[in-house]
Amino acid sequence: MPNHIYIKDKIKNFNKKITVTADKSISIRSVLFASQAVGISKISNLLESEDVLNTLKTIKKLGINYTKQKNTYYIEGFGLNSFNIKRNITLNAGNSGTLARLILGLLTKSKLKVRLIGDKSLSTRDFSRVIKPLRLFGANIKSNNNKLPIEILGTDFLRPIKYFENIGSAQVKSCILLSALNTPGTTVINAKSSRNHTELMLKFLENPIKIQKKKNFEKISINGLNQFKAFKYNVPGDISSAAFFIVLTLLSKKSQIIIEKVNINPSRIGIIKILNKMGANIKLKKKKLYNGERIADIHVKSKNNLKSINCPSNLNSSAIDEFLIIFLVAAKAKGISKFKDLGEMNQKESKRLDLATNFLKIIGIKVKRIKNDINIYGNPNLTLSENFEMKNFLKDHRIFFLSCITALTLGGKWKINDKDSINTSSPNFLQTLKILGAKIN
Repeated sequence: MPNHIYIKDKIKNFNKKITVTADKSISIRSVLFASQAVGISKISNLLESEDVLNTLKTIKKLGINYTKQKNTYYIEGFGLNSFNIKRNITLNAGNSGTLARLILGLLTKSKLKVRLIGDKSLSTRDFSRVIKPLRLFGANIKSNNNKLPIEILGTDFLRPIKYFENIGSAQVKSCILLSALNTPGTTVINAKSSRNHTELMLKFLENPIKIQKKKNFEKISINGLNQFKAFKYNVPGDISSAAFFIVLTLLSKKSQIIIEKVNINPSRIGIIKILNKMGANIKLKKKKLYNGERIADIHVKSKNNLKSINCPSNLNSSAIDEFLIIFLVAAKAKGISKFKDLGEMNQKESKRLDLATNFLKIIGIKVKRIKNDINIYGNPNLTLSENFEMKNFLKDHRIFFLSCITALTLGGKWKINDKDSINTSSPNFLQTLKILGAKIN
């Protein structure tokens, strides 16, 4: 089958209620925690994307068995440090930076060498941010100039560490926390704000983790060698997948949507705060708490006369995966939108800040870029009629999604390559667009 799509028409008005695919971050973490629990964990509504399927393949290769019945995965764990690691083992994280960085944290006590590889995109990404703290724990790590492939050999003599995580990376913080599970004593992380799914899951599993809010960071203390029991978990919808349908509705005419049962963790809803500051009226209804995570239905209506924003940098970490689609809103807003300190975007599946800059220029938007700051000169009357082809974006799923939403809201005739990239995070993305009335060939 062709690995591209064509979009030639804007989407017509719609009024729908939808669900989006399950949260990728929570899906990966729930599988990894189940692999370390004692007993058979039951995980429902697990996202069956490439990243999560690679996580399942990884734990199976490490000796953890699982089965699936209907919508539930049954994962049998044998406790902390219970991986059955064979000689000359190679793990393939595919495109998943989350899997690659978090699994290293669980391998710091491995008695045999483990080799970790990934796809072309992941192999360009910097792993020094996790290599440094894992070496402090005592792990022996060899890398390709801080990139994949990486070889890790654990130690029986792990030592607790005190670490200042100043990037605002949940992957780094989570990697350290997972390593600390197998480490005697108390590990302390002074961490810049970032998504906190790992901490919430540890609390749900009754781990005695302590979190103290400081002025500019959080002090996280965790005692190692605390076993935990198998658990049941129903994964909520992914705010990062919902983001594209939020913006599709916002920029379409006379449309509205309800996206049901979406994770609205405060460390993830920067997009909602930013878009509401730009004049949107996005509401969260039917709020509830589930195993420490917050869930709600997201209500969105079309909005004319969106305004520019001077985006507060303290919202960056809670919207880091959504800035691509936020930039599209800025392109249609009145005035100059200003965003600062977005270097972390270039540490994702592709150099997203660089690609976003080029993308905006391609669709006729003036952009001023100074290092990691970007000013976007909005044009509320922006419509497109030219032919566009999207390619050479390192198969980044979110660039693909951005291209689709741009075509459906601004017009033009689009050929968008690397359709298979959607399998990384949202395999049902195109199907959901068609439910809303999009014409996609």
